[in-house]
Amino acid sequence: MYLTIFKNNKHVRNYLLATASSNLGNVMTGTALLFLAYDLTGSNAYTTGIAITQVAPYLLFGLAGGVIADWISKIKWLIRIDLFRFPLLLGLVLLDFTNQLAYYHLIIVSIVIHLFGCLYNPAHRALIPLITTKSERPAVNSLVDTVTRGMTVLGPVFSIIFMNTIGIIHFFTLDAISYLLSALFLSFIPSEAKQTNKQPFNIYTAIREFAVWLRSHKTIRSLFELTAFIVFFNTWVWQVGLLLMLQETTKNAEEWYSFVTGGFGVVVIIINLIIPYIFKQFTLRTYLFSSLIWGTGILFLGWLSEIPFIFSGIILIAAGVPLSGLSRVYLLQKYLPPDKLGRGFSFNAVLLYFSNLISLGFFGALSYLMPVHSIFILCGTCMIILSGIYVFLELRK
Repeated sequence: MYLTIFKNNKHVRNYLLATASSNLGNVMTGTALLFLAYDLTGSNAYTTGIAITQVAPYLLFGLAGGVIADWISKIKWLIRIDLFRFPLLLGLVLLDFTNQLAYYHLIIVSIVIHLFGCLYNPAHRALIPLITTKSERPAVNSLVDTVTRGMTVLGPVFSIIFMNTIGIIHFFTLDAISYLLSALFLSFIPSEAKQTNKQPFNIYTAIREFAVWLRSHKTIRSLFELTAFIVFFNTWVWQVGLLLMLQETTKNAEEWYSFVTGGFGVVVIIINLIIPYIFKQFTLRTYLFSSLIWGTGILFLGWLSEIPFIFSGIILIAAGVPLSGLSRVYLLQKYLPPDKLGRGFSFNAVLLYFSNLISLGFFGALSYLMPVHSIFILCGTCMIILSGIYVFLELRK
C-alpha cells in the first residue's frame, strides 16, 4: 500500500521528501538554540527564555497563519517561507564565524523562525487533501506522521555527530540546507487552482467566520473539546512526570527515561504504519476509543510504576497516541471545507499549545502537593471518564 502510493503519486512523494528534510532541520535548530543559549549565558533562566520563544509565537499568531493559508496559494507560500528561512540561519553561522554571536541574536532568530512556523504549518497540513484521493488519505497521514517522528529520532543522532565533529553552530547550516531541499521538492508539486469566490483578506472576519462555522458543526466541536482535555491531562505526566517517577523508582533514571522514550518512539512508528491496514477510514468513535486506550496507559503508569511493569502502560499509550492523532487529522480533512482547512489546522495547533502550557503550569504546581504516581492515576482516570462520557453521548445519537 505505502509503496504503491509512493510510486504512483509523485506529488505525495515530493511532499514527503520536503517534510522529511525540513523536519530534520527543525529538530536540530531547536536543540542548537537551547545549547547555544546555555553556552553563551550559563543561565537556566535565559535558556528557558529560548524555550518560551519557541511556543509563544504559535499562541499569539497561530490563528492568523491559518487565515493566510486559506487565502493564498499554499505551494507558493511554503516555498517562499523556506527560502526566507535559509539566509536567516546562515546569518547565525556567519555571526559565530566572526565572533559576534550574542544571546539576543538567538532570541530574534528563534522568534522569527517560529513565527514562520505559524505561517508554514497550517498550509503544509492543508495541502494533503489537495494532492491525495480520499482512499489514499489514511496511509498518507500515517506516512507524514511516521516521517515526522522518524526525524525526531534521527535528530539526536545527527546532533551527537555534529557536536563531536564540526560543532553545534553547524546545526544551523544543516537546517538551512534542509529548507532549500524542502523548497526544491515542493516546487515539483503544481500550485492549486485559484479560488474564484475568494473574500477580501481580513484576519478578524475570517477567524469570526470560522468560529461561527465551528459552533454549528458538532463533530469537529466535540473533537476539539476532547482534544483540549486529553492533552491537558497528558502533557505534564508524559513530559515531566515520567522522568520524576523514574527517579523515585529506579537508579539511573535519565538512562531509563531515554530508553523508555526511545522505545516508545519506535513502537509508535510501527503502530503508525500498521493502523491504515486496519482502519480504512476514521470516525469520531475511533478517536474516542483511542483516547480511552491512551488514558488507560496513563493510569497503568500510576498503578504499576515499577520496571518492568511500566512497559505495559507505555505500550498502551503507544497504541492510543498514533490512533488518536491519525483519527483527528482524518476527521479535520473530512469535515473542514476546502476554504477552511488552514484555519482548522491552525486552531488545532493553537489548542494543543495552549493545553500544553496550562498542563505544565497546573500539574507542575500540583506536584508539590501530591505524589507523582497519584497525579498519573488522577490524570489517567480523568482521561478515561471524559472519553467515556463522550462515547456515551455519541452512542446515544
